[in-house]
Amino acid sequence: MIRLSVEAGVATVTLDRPEARNALSTALIERLLDALTQVTEDPAVRVAVLSHTGPAFCAGADLKETAAVLASGGVPVARLGEVLTAIWECPKPVVARVGGAARAGGLGLLAAADVAICADDVTFQFTEVRIGVVPAVISATVLPRLAPRAAAELFLTGAVFDARRAVEIGLVTAAVPAAELDATVARYAEDLRRGAPGALAATKALLNRRAAADLPGQLAELTRMSVGFFTGAEGREGMAAAREKRSPSWLS
Repeated sequence: MIRLSVEAGVATVTLDRPEARNALSTALIERLLDALTQVTEDPAVRVAVLSHTGPAFCAGADLKETAAVLASGGVPVARLGEVLTAIWECPKPVVARVGGAARAGGLGLLAAADVAICADDVTFQFTEVRIGVVPAVISATVLPRLAPRAAAELFLTGAVFDARRAVEIGLVTAAVPAAELDATVARYAEDLRRGAPGALAATKALLNRRAAADLPGQLAELTRMSVGFFTGAEGREGMAAAREKRSPSWLS
């Protein structure tokens, strides 16, 4: 589900669950956290790239697993905050390489990265309200990046938007033709690798302190909110409707 490779000081962490559009299951989250720990602790790593296989960067929470474990309350989103914290607080710069669609929790991942580069044909969507839940956990990393009016529009409507709009509102750093994505990511990684490790870590901490103070405290509260909606009546109905490919009851 996760592949990790290191070359010339650049660690590439690859979401490798293409058959499920790299949905965030509990198992994938655990493996991703392990990989991020290795990246943080390896002195040979200077820069991290978060990449993916398949046509989607990340589809967000694994709704099939969520539906199956609702009774226990142990839904995957309960650990998403740990991943966002690991990326946000990693002392090495993190570059998100987005070559496919990003939805819901996937947008939280790319927003947690310091630099996000996407292909210009990629689409994005905060799908949460359309299945009866709230983009609570990801708001901790997304809202510091987004223009406020755009955040209100896209969180509330759940509408699909394109790469150009994602750049305009601050969600991603740059959008490039798909054929140029890897070269562009490599160029950013090389530029970042030229910085002194201690200075990079301190600069990243400075930037992130201004963007989101007390991230762990925020995420604890936001996780409780998110789990509450995933396990609540609207969330159950919304996920059931998505699985059954029908309209949810509130559209009847």
